[in-house]
Amino acid sequence: MKELLIIAVGSALVNNVVLSQFLGICPFLGVSKKIDTAAGMGGAVVFVITIASFFTSLIYQFILVPTGFQYLQTIVFILVIAALVQFVEMFLKKVMPPLYNALGVYLPLITTNCAVLGVALTNVQKEYNVLEGVVNGFATAIGFTVAIVIMAGIREKTEYNDISESFQGMPIVLLTAALMSIAFFGFSGII
Repeated sequence: MKELLIIAVGSALVNNVVLSQFLGICPFLGVSKKIDTAAGMGGAVVFVITIASFFTSLIYQFILVPTGFQYLQTIVFILVIAALVQFVEMFLKKVMPPLYNALGVYLPLITTNCAVLGVALTNVQKEYNVLEGVVNGFATAIGFTVAIVIMAGIREKTEYNDISESFQGMPIVLLTAALMSIAFFGFSGII
């Protein structure tokens, strides 16, 4: 239990996928304009990364390793992730059309979100079993969600501020992301 807690805290805060490993930057910068859409994207990413961690761990440990096809892990993981994202996209389109429309092009981009593939490959690299891989995936996705919601909150607050013309738009967003990254660096002493 202690080991799972260490994995969870390490994945969510210390090694935050966006602010420490710099994976998943595209949706982080693109969807973080409003808290509602950022939270929706975070929820979709939590679902996709958690389920992808489960299925990729199972496939790797019970199919690829016994058959000696470990070298196919990246291709297999990408196919699993793409299928899961298609499922999430169909679900959101049917159940939550406003969120589906708000996420727009960024929802299919979860397929190419390197954070999802990065978690699956990290699980293999660190030799996590299925449970540890799922905990790592879930905690990583929670860390992504925390980062994107914080960024959205900051962007909403700075939207109507008097910012010099050279910093308006993406420059202030990148500066904010850099400062958030430095702030999350403070968690590095926890583990």
